[in-house]
Amino acid sequence: AEVRYCSTACRHRRNHPEDAALEDAIVDLLRARRPDATICPSEAARRVAPDDWRARMEPARRAARRLALHGRVRILQQGRPVEPGRIRGPIRLGRGPALAT
Repeated sequence: AEVRYCSTACRHRRNHPEDAALEDAIVDLLRARRPDATICPSEAARRVAPDDWRARMEPARRAARRLALHGRVRILQQGRPVEPGRIRGPIRLGRGPALAT
């Protein structure tokens, strides 16, 4: 089954064009780095909205959760993988199996 939303909150919110831009920014940033490198979601937020990136932090985290559900990114806390629905606090993003190539 296709995963369209990372949570009930996302399902009720619906996707916006900015959501796709954040997902693309995350993927582009990861592909531009070493395969084992990680990024902060704030990097994607800054790329999409340089002047108002802080307001894009939660949407960037939601984008990361959606990408993780598709296997495109890994969400890490303190260097260890964490399930998308269990993240609390600071996270880093790494390439997932579907983005390995």
